[in-house]
Amino acid sequence: MADDETTDTAGEIAALDTALAAEHAAVWGYGVVGAALPAGQRAAAVAAENAHRDVRDQLIALLGQRGAEPAQPEAGYALPFPILSAVDAAALAAVLEDGVAAAWVRVLHRAVERPTRALAMDVLGAAEVRAVGWRAAAGLPQVTRAFPGLPLS
Repeated sequence: MADDETTDTAGEIAALDTALAAEHAAVWGYGVVGAALPAGQRAAAVAAENAHRDVRDQLIALLGQRGAEPAQPEAGYALPFPILSAVDAAALAAVLEDGVAAAWVRVLHRAVERPTRALAMDVLGAAEVRAVGWRAAAGLPQVTRAFPGLPLS
C-alpha cells in the first residue's frame, strides 16, 4: 500500500501489538531454551533472546509514540511439547522463531507506513535466519522456508 493512500493505522497498530505479544513469548521461551542447552551451546540462545528483547523494546517505544497501550507479557506461556533435551530446546527455538515470523507477516500485511514495512522485513529476515540454525540443530528435515511466517500447507 502506498503511503499516500487512505490508510488503516488502527490495523497497523493492532498488528504491531500482536507482534509485540509474539516477541514477549519469544523472550520468555528463550529462557527455557537456554536452560535446556549445555553451557557450551547457550551463546546462540542468549543472542536470540537479546535480539528479541531489542525488538520488544523498540515495539514498546513505537506503540507508545503512537498513543497505543502496548501488550504486556504473560506470567508464563504453555510449551508446545516437553523440553527434555538440547534437541527439544532447538525445536522449541524454531517454533518461537516461526511464531515471531508469522506475527511479522501480519505486520507486513497491515503496514501503512514505510518504516513499519522496513522494520517488519528486517525482523522477519532475522527470525528466519535464526530459525534455519535451530531447525538444523533439531534435526528437522526442512531447515529453510520459501515463505517465512506463512503456513506450510
